[in-house]
Amino acid sequence: MDNKNETAYEVAEFLLQIKAIKLETTKPFTWASGWKSPIYCDNRKILSYPKTRNYIRQQLVRAINDIYGTPDIIAGVATGGIGHGVLVAQELGLPFCYVRSEEKKHGLENKIEGYVESGQSVVVIEDLISTGKSSLRVVEALREAGLNVKGMVAIFSYGFKEADDMFKKAHCPLVSLSNYDSLIQKASDVGYIQETDIEFLKVWRQDPANWGK
Repeated sequence: MDNKNETAYEVAEFLLQIKAIKLETTKPFTWASGWKSPIYCDNRKILSYPKTRNYIRQQLVRAINDIYGTPDIIAGVATGGIGHGVLVAQELGLPFCYVRSEEKKHGLENKIEGYVESGQSVVVIEDLISTGKSSLRVVEALREAGLNVKGMVAIFSYGFKEADDMFKKAHCPLVSLSNYDSLIQKASDVGYIQETDIEFLKVWRQDPANWGK
């Protein structure tokens, strides 16, 4: 197994250990996008577990160094990417900002919180990629501010073709520490899900936008 796949399985194992993965085949979850899903990944739980938190931080830093090189600043996607982004920026000794996918409706009405300068290079930290729409709005906001987005690193991605196509169209490289296939394989290996669950999840994965309607 190469290092990339090994990391993907290890991250999936950590997520399962802290019960960040929820499976509900009878009462599906509703995502922000409106999609119905029998599976939910709550990466915010990572911050409550020091061993998992430290491992994820190390892997995010490693991915940045190996793939993008050191940027001028780290940006976290609000809200799930803020905590992890701060940890990464601290580890690398870099400035940090966070970005909303939409402007505030009060105060300064900022999308970008923190000090940034036009011309800076930035790597974006995201906790989860589903459809990719909100994540790419953050990339757009940074580019509009004159920053050079080197790419994004996410903890987990569902690997939907729609998201992959959108990132390619936006010319934004995306790296994910773990993914849906690795998660399902690890969940099966440790007995977290059964064979019937795997088939159920495969059906959902084929057309998630229309599943459950």
